[in-house]
Amino acid sequence: MADNNNNQNNDEISVVPGTDEFEKMLFKLNTPVTKDNLGVLDYNGSRLQPVQNDLYAMPAFVTDDFNLFFIVSQLVEDDWVIAFSNAKIENGNEITDLSEPVTTGKGLNLLGQKSPADANKLLKYFNTLAEAKRGEWRMVERPDGAND
Repeated sequence: MADNNNNQNNDEISVVPGTDEFEKMLFKLNTPVTKDNLGVLDYNGSRLQPVQNDLYAMPAFVTDDFNLFFIVSQLVEDDWVIAFSNAKIENGNEITDLSEPVTTGKGLNLLGQKSPADANKLLKYFNTLAEAKRGEWRMVERPDGAND
């Protein structure tokens, strides 16, 4: 899933969902998100909705005690990524605030603690996007000594 740049053989290593290492994984899209291609990222009957310029959101998992929303935005230069956020929901269906985004891997790990079956379904979604060459998994590099 990710290349380990420190591996002298330059072999691909596997990063397993549920681990601390997986929390460093981010899903990078291969093309920018536009109004014309929003549909290719539909999940579970939902479509990305614009929140502000170059920032889109869509529910990934919603229950009374836990929710997870896709956050799709341009990160640095031309890189578009899919991260996750929790939403503050009022009056049953009004989203009034989104938390700071977390990496794709961290969001999947959080969901895995609440609903492993839904986390696996979401992981399959990302793997389908990767197989269709719509995106790829990347390891987020942190400066030495930096904390989450």
